[in-house]
Amino acid sequence: MEYTKVAMRLFYPLTEAITPYFSGLKLELKKSNLKMSLQEYLSMGVLLTAIVFGFELPLLSIIFVLILKNPLSGFITSVTTTLILTSIFFISYINYPKILIRSKSKNIENFLPFASLHLATIASSKLSLSKMFQIFSRFAPYGELNNEIKKIESDISLFGLDVNTALERSIERTPSKNLKELLWGILSTNRSGGDLSVYLKEKSKTFMDEYRRKLYEFSQQLTIYIEIFLTAVILGAVFFVILTSIMSGIGGAAGSTLSIQFFLIFIYLPLVSVMFIWLIRTATPGGE
Repeated sequence: MEYTKVAMRLFYPLTEAITPYFSGLKLELKKSNLKMSLQEYLSMGVLLTAIVFGFELPLLSIIFVLILKNPLSGFITSVTTTLILTSIFFISYINYPKILIRSKSKNIENFLPFASLHLATIASSKLSLSKMFQIFSRFAPYGELNNEIKKIESDISLFGLDVNTALERSIERTPSKNLKELLWGILSTNRSGGDLSVYLKEKSKTFMDEYRRKLYEFSQQLTIYIEIFLTAVILGAVFFVILTSIMSGIGGAAGSTLSIQFFLIFIYLPLVSVMFIWLIRTATPGGE
């Protein structure tokens, strides 16, 4: 992309010098599927940080000068605040691949019990391992896990790698620990000439048992979440509305009380409810 080229032209010498301090980031970029080299990613980060700094400094300078009524104090405060905020931005940028990796890993492990059972069913037909991956990658609806298998199939069909080498490459780049374990088992079984369908059936049972355990634990947690929501949020809000209505009747100030109640009912409760739904969906095994 054009802005990546601009970032490389401007900051390549700097990013080349700081690359040794971010050695782990190279593998994270590969696992997160961000199609950029380490130098490109760091150059983009430095460019974006410089843009954020250039935007924040004059804006915060004006704000703090108006607040503090002192140009020197306002400028010093704005520089300090800008440095802190841009440092947070750069750190967040550097850690962005880790966020993607965690998201991809969760998506893979949500589907893994069902996908491993699907693979076991295909393997029971005694097809070759490469053909098994080809069928799975074309017809299996398992999100990121399907993408990982597609990469294996592409390494075999497009780049001419043998199936064992393709598996080794996939094991190196996959963000999911459980998928890495499954692929290692497939690779070992294939090299030793073992029965792949038996191995996959056993692994699918293990993954399914783990999935059932997570569902049971989540059902226990869900009961607690619902009690907290009903008690602290719904009943608390109703109690507050009743209390403020009584207090406004006794002491006046009905206008301010009405504003508080409006905020509570039409803004606070919907926002808290949306956050609660998001929390439940995030914690649900198999949820997105």
